[in-house]
Amino acid sequence: MTVIPSALDPADPDHLAHRAAMLDKLDALDAEHAKALAGGGEKYVERHRGRGKLTARERIELLLDPDTPFLELSPLAAWGSDYHVGAAMVCGIGVIEGVECLITANDPTVRGGASNPWTLKKAFRAHEIGLANRLPSIHLVESGGADLPSQKEIFIPGGALFKHLTQSSAAGIPTVAVVFGNSTAGGAYVPGMCDHVIMVKERAKVFLGGPPLVKMATGEESDDESLGGAEMHARTSGLADHLAADEPDALRQCRRVVARLNWRKAYADPDPVSVQPPEYDEDELLGIVPGDLKTPFDPREVIVRIVDGSDFDEFKPLYGPSLATGWATLHGYPIGILANAQGVLFSEESQKAAQFIQLANQRDIPLLFLHNTTGYMVGKEYEQGGIIKHGAMMINAVSNSRVPHLSVLMGASYGAGHYGMCGRAYDPRFLFAWPSAKSAVMGPQQLAGVLSIVARQSAAAKGQPYDDDADAALRAMVEQQIESESLPMFLSGRLYDDGVIDPRDTRTVLGICLSAIHTAPYEGARGGFGVFRM
Repeated sequence: MTVIPSALDPADPDHLAHRAAMLDKLDALDAEHAKALAGGGEKYVERHRGRGKLTARERIELLLDPDTPFLELSPLAAWGSDYHVGAAMVCGIGVIEGVECLITANDPTVRGGASNPWTLKKAFRAHEIGLANRLPSIHLVESGGADLPSQKEIFIPGGALFKHLTQSSAAGIPTVAVVFGNSTAGGAYVPGMCDHVIMVKERAKVFLGGPPLVKMATGEESDDESLGGAEMHARTSGLADHLAADEPDALRQCRRVVARLNWRKAYADPDPVSVQPPEYDEDELLGIVPGDLKTPFDPREVIVRIVDGSDFDEFKPLYGPSLATGWATLHGYPIGILANAQGVLFSEESQKAAQFIQLANQRDIPLLFLHNTTGYMVGKEYEQGGIIKHGAMMINAVSNSRVPHLSVLMGASYGAGHYGMCGRAYDPRFLFAWPSAKSAVMGPQQLAGVLSIVARQSAAAKGQPYDDDADAALRAMVEQQIESESLPMFLSGRLYDDGVIDPRDTRTVLGICLSAIHTAPYEGARGGFGVFRM
């Protein structure tokens, strides 16, 4: 074993200060997560329970195998928008009858579970994860359909939801719908396009048009039950495959459906008994990232606290030292790791990364990117040295790599460095952020300074005086705007990550993701990287 020694002193004043700052950020994060957990608020939750119904999260809890984890995805969706935090839907990965499944559940306490634009984006992201990793998808349905005031943003793109269901089915990935209440209008196509459908007696209502719409359209008088009730669909239309007596019975039947799928993972899971935990305390992860991201930190201190046995074989440790690359296992799964050490990516780091990514593809080893980069180095010396073509080489390798990628934003993730380290646009299977992370085109001070320089040069070219007081006010305003827009809750609200996580949970979160990844077969690129400009 190559156990990396840790130089971290948990009693060091700087470590304690960083830890305190991280705990403050986690408190703020918990407050925002609490908004999603609260659903539509106490009034609407109690009204829902008064009807004898379970909440979305209670349904998920009953559905999952006892004492197994649930990795919630995009819990902060719609944060900072006009819509409720969480976007009226709960999504995540959990284990049902020993099978890892993607689960989505409408939250009927938030505007009746109606879908808004962020609900769609969250559902689409969940589909991407399910399809890429071949996870059976379970849909716990109770929704009034589209949130009508925002229909102009929902109707056109929303149809892709039904396309996604049929694509999953065509790919041989099972889809199951459990209908607890309303599933009307376009929402009726969710059970209509799933492989398996369970409906709750006297509660489920599935119809393209309810009684009022039918009356207006055809003049026909009808009632909910004869038009779209669960018993009608079970006995007459055949849309329901299973009729449940109540919600717990529906969830029990869903578990039985999953148990009968004969679903097998592409790869056997590692023996958990043989997996060694890290040698160092995960709690120490709280104090590694400085509050000021201009201050560098050693990512190896993170690596040794998340990989098995703190065992890390570094690749090219003396070349391109501001990017640490190497091999490890995490919960028994082999991984290659790229971690920014000093922030800036130079030509050597870029070439080293490209070679390492090619090696991982030759060996079919997934890659983990740990972000703390201000981007690729700028300046005359570096431009003349070929930083553009070397940065492009790294981005080329990331773009055309075919092994699964995981990304965790620990600190800065700015500029093209965000791309080279497999940011959201480069389709990592999963991407998470720590509360300390920031991501933007560049740092707030740098961006404000660039705008100031350009404005000053423009005034000089026109022979006009320059207002220094206005410039200072503009710089302050821009810095504040970019700072707020680079914070993890803002980015997570826009689904640019799959969640903001407690650093202490990193190993567990990545372990769940790696297990999900190994449900689907994959093979690294053996070529086809395009032209590397040398």
